[in-house]
Amino acid sequence: MKIIEGVIIMDVMERNLHYFIDKHNDIYEAYENYGNMLHEKGGPLNEKTRWLIKVAISACCQYQYALRTHIKKAVRAGCTREEIEHAILLVAPSGGFPKMMEATLILRDEMGDK
Repeated sequence: MKIIEGVIIMDVMERNLHYFIDKHNDIYEAYENYGNMLHEKGGPLNEKTRWLIKVAISACCQYQYALRTHIKKAVRAGCTREEIEHAILLVAPSGGFPKMMEATLILRDEMGDK
């Protein structure tokens, strides 16, 4: 049931993002540029590490849409499933076991686990 809700939430979030881009494109572009600058030029961390941190932050904040997006981007950056899962497991001691478990469910869904 949660996975189905996640898919529905993703569809709603995607439509909302397109609405925002259509109505406020200049603001969206400024936001995207800001994020890209921080990600690419904000410091010495390599790309894989940056995406793993973003996975962990999204998991801890329980931002399902962001977590799904960051998992996909982490994979594209060369992160293994094991590395992504480790980043999610590290959420438990500081952010809480339930948040880690929810993020693990999302990871499993994104990786096609049954």
